[in-house]
Amino acid sequence: MDKIKYVITLYLILLCLGTGKAQEEQVAEKNEAQATDVSMLTDSINTFKRVKIDGVAAVVGEHLILESDIDKTLIDLRNQGVSADEVSRCGLLGKLMEDRLFAHQAVQDSILVADDEVNANSDAQIEQLVGKVGSIEKVLAFYKKTDEESFREELYKINKLRMLSERMQRKIVEEVEVTPEEVRQYFNEIPKDQRPIIGTELEIAQITKMPEASEEEVQKVIDRLNKIREDVLENGSSFAIKAILYTEDPGSKPNGGLYSGVTKQSGYAKEFKDAAFTLAEGEVSEPFKTQFGYHILTVDKILGQQRDVRHILMIPKISDEALRASKMEIDSIRQQIIDGKYTFAEAALNFSDQKETKFDGGQLRNPIDYGSRFELANMPDPQLYNQIRNLKDNEISQPLLEEDPREGTSYKILKITNRYDEHVADFAKDYLKIQDLALTQKRADAIAKWMKEHIEETYISVSTTGKDCDFSNNWLKN
Repeated sequence: MDKIKYVITLYLILLCLGTGKAQEEQVAEKNEAQATDVSMLTDSINTFKRVKIDGVAAVVGEHLILESDIDKTLIDLRNQGVSADEVSRCGLLGKLMEDRLFAHQAVQDSILVADDEVNANSDAQIEQLVGKVGSIEKVLAFYKKTDEESFREELYKINKLRMLSERMQRKIVEEVEVTPEEVRQYFNEIPKDQRPIIGTELEIAQITKMPEASEEEVQKVIDRLNKIREDVLENGSSFAIKAILYTEDPGSKPNGGLYSGVTKQSGYAKEFKDAAFTLAEGEVSEPFKTQFGYHILTVDKILGQQRDVRHILMIPKISDEALRASKMEIDSIRQQIIDGKYTFAEAALNFSDQKETKFDGGQLRNPIDYGSRFELANMPDPQLYNQIRNLKDNEISQPLLEEDPREGTSYKILKITNRYDEHVADFAKDYLKIQDLALTQKRADAIAKWMKEHIEETYISVSTTGKDCDFSNNWLKN
């Protein structure tokens, strides 16, 4: 089901763009042909006065879902290899109604999505599409749009609805936590023959050598950042759009360089946090350096002890000569470990350039739970999986070139320090994983409870064909 949800979300963001005007035309054509009027639905949905019911699959609050929405999404899903057994018309309608209910209630609860943030998402998507097909004209032709402005308007509506839906869901579960007793109870209620299987897990250590850019390259990056800063401050250019165009941080690029809720305890680089808590709203920092490269940063909002900030990261280019020197150095370190001059942990402490791991013997942390174990079958980083899949226990890899879009280019060596074979989940040994499962279940229960309550109090209308569906939620209010 995760694959289906992902494909549906992607489809709604990128492939429904051409449906907005087409949907209106379809409804209008059917309305003219059938001329079936309905009365005003309620005072709260005056927008839909005298909307003809033909072609309308459902109404949730102020949101319409057309039959063509479902048709086109189903076709796209099947074209992408999703079988009819995995997704049904009724199931897809239920998913679309859920999204509309979340977005509807977000507005009622005054959950806001800034126009700049929505537009930054749209800009990133357009840039990605242009990169794939070659020009904005080809993108417009693909989505049957006559001009870029109408294309952006449709994309804005889709992104705003999606972002409202996501923020409403986050609000519902943001305070949901599980106690150790709840974790124990959750585990004990799982029948022994149904307890989850924990796949083979590895503990991995690495030593990294990061070549340094020349002073000339560093100055080029600083000059470029200063030019962007000047353009924002003196010419009123959008920092968010500049971030989408120029930042080399893939984590924040789609959101216009945005990181929300930054605190002094957050796991960002010290220099990054210093800038975030030095600036006033709207100020733009001078270029500054972190281990990742060079940045400029602006503060969008100050919310008590939290900051919503945007940044632009640029990484100076590394010369071939510097790369060769780093490779020779890490090859020498590897040989010294093999010869017994240092243990891997000692070599990491003395020689690794990665501060996050060198003081812990080079130990990598899983970004999913920050633990030391990586499940072999579900490695979060495909590149790391390819690097260690054929590595034997305690064997040291050959020097590997890594071009990380955030941390820059480096050479590294890897070692599997521990292996944990596949086994049935054990409460003591696998507590953190069981805790995650219990928390996921509790959040799902919270969402289900919220959904049940708000379906009852929200205007919902489902078409005649939809009334034959066996929904997981009580959309029909039976």
